[in-house]
Amino acid sequence: MDLSSFSTDLLHADDNVEDLCDVSPAIHLSTTYEYTKDNKPRDAVYSRESVPTVQRCEAVLAKILGAPCVTYSSGLSAAYALLVHLCPRRLYLERAEKGGYHGSLGVADIFKRHSHIEIHTLDKLDGNDFVLEKGDIVWLETPLNPTGEATDIARYAKIAAQKDAVVIVDATFAPPPLQDPLQMGAHWVLHSATKYFGGHSDLLAGVVASNDSSAIAQLLHDRTYLGTIPSGHTAWLLLRSLRTFELRITRQAATAAELVKRLHELVLKSGLQAVKHSSLQHESYIAKQMPGGHSPTFAIYFDTEGQAAAFPRELKLFHHATSLGGVESLVEWRALSDSHCDRRLVRVSVGLENVDDLWLDLLHGIETVRKDT
Repeated sequence: MDLSSFSTDLLHADDNVEDLCDVSPAIHLSTTYEYTKDNKPRDAVYSRESVPTVQRCEAVLAKILGAPCVTYSSGLSAAYALLVHLCPRRLYLERAEKGGYHGSLGVADIFKRHSHIEIHTLDKLDGNDFVLEKGDIVWLETPLNPTGEATDIARYAKIAAQKDAVVIVDATFAPPPLQDPLQMGAHWVLHSATKYFGGHSDLLAGVVASNDSSAIAQLLHDRTYLGTIPSGHTAWLLLRSLRTFELRITRQAATAAELVKRLHELVLKSGLQAVKHSSLQHESYIAKQMPGGHSPTFAIYFDTEGQAAAFPRELKLFHHATSLGGVESLVEWRALSDSHCDRRLVRVSVGLENVDDLWLDLLHGIETVRKDT
């Protein structure tokens, strides 16, 4: 009898991976594992190939992502492994000026050095003058970094299907249960597990998932030789975090949506430049694509660069740092880490603090920088 639900899977999907009496999973730090006395193979032989705690993480992630998966030492190593595996002739991805994680562009540029790949901007697919063939990649990032705005997965999946192209969705900003790209027509889903899956700003990891089981098996094989498996300690931290993932992401998403609502009202009343977030979008696909809520990350646009640069230091409850997804709220004048970003933009990552406390802190910071400039 299957009694599992999302929250139960987070706690029990890995119960049968190891035969241990420990209630809390063990931390496996060994790099090598002893052969059996009768020379029978074990699952664990060498830690570049397999680590028991990594297998436990993958069991949980596969369950909540709805497909077999492979974990990596970072989100970018996951992205690179996927490009190497698929080896596309053409790659379509978001224009840097519109948004999107600059690390993905960096990985694509590295891949281009030893391949003949053509890199095109995603907006080319909006017209009629584009070439898209079998095996080409349509790379979507939704919600988009740094604004948290959504892109219509089903629309691009339909375009790709007509040409037998591959759709990859970087869904880092809205993991399940907020959205499920595979249900919307994506072939692959990618996450930086550093962010919401990790959730405590203390690990680096990545994950890719697909219903193509043979491709997943090949990626597991390739990972052994790329040397990009997470360490046992990292996997243990990630597994610890996954136990409370649903509690964290739903609370963070609800808090962010409320803060965005209040900030949007402030924009309408006081002339603050803008707030960007998928909860403010009115396109019909939004509700279907994101049934579980919206990203806990959004963007504030100030009137001037000076205001945006000054804003983080006026806040008490938000750390001024890059990254996102942790239990603590972060704010970043995004120009410090992404040269393509609008210099008036501040990215906000909402943690688990009280919503009213965060609101008062944001309001104080906004009023202070607008008064001083």
